[in-house]
Amino acid sequence: MFKSIVCLFIFSLYLLTSSSSANIQQRMVAPIQIATPLQSLQELQERPAIENVIDRAHELLGTSYKWGGSSVEQGFDCSSLLVYLFKTEANIRIPRTTAAMHRSNAMTIKRDALKPGDAVFFKGNGRSQVSHVGLYIGEGKFIHSPRTGKKVRIDSLSNRYWNKNYSTAKRFHSAG
Repeated sequence: MFKSIVCLFIFSLYLLTSSSSANIQQRMVAPIQIATPLQSLQELQERPAIENVIDRAHELLGTSYKWGGSSVEQGFDCSSLLVYLFKTEANIRIPRTTAAMHRSNAMTIKRDALKPGDAVFFKGNGRSQVSHVGLYIGEGKFIHSPRTGKKVRIDSLSNRYWNKNYSTAKRFHSAG
């Protein structure tokens, strides 16, 4: 009788372990995908650089205007804001002044073809020449450093002043 119980016990263990190993083998065939920190880092690196430019521009909202300024600590004028963003976030070097950006060989973009990251140019104060630039962020809006006493902010291209003074746009990045 004792031998029968031991044999039954051993046979039960055998069935239990073979059933468990079958489950393990099935799991090994179809593993669950879990994102690792390395995968997340790779996805960030593959992300288009222009998205980094736009995200950083949002982080700079509220930064003071400073004519000739070129850092977060100093503040920015309109063109230095774009120079800073493109250089630090996308490693793209663009001309320092609004006029030089406007004269550059970068692709000129029609208003109805704007994409986030395009530089939008404006004439102002009755001038015939371009005197202001901002960063288009999509949905008819742009981020810019407006003038002395103001801070980096978002405005709409449909705003009466900006709509009236809109000139053109340039693309300093590869559109995604």
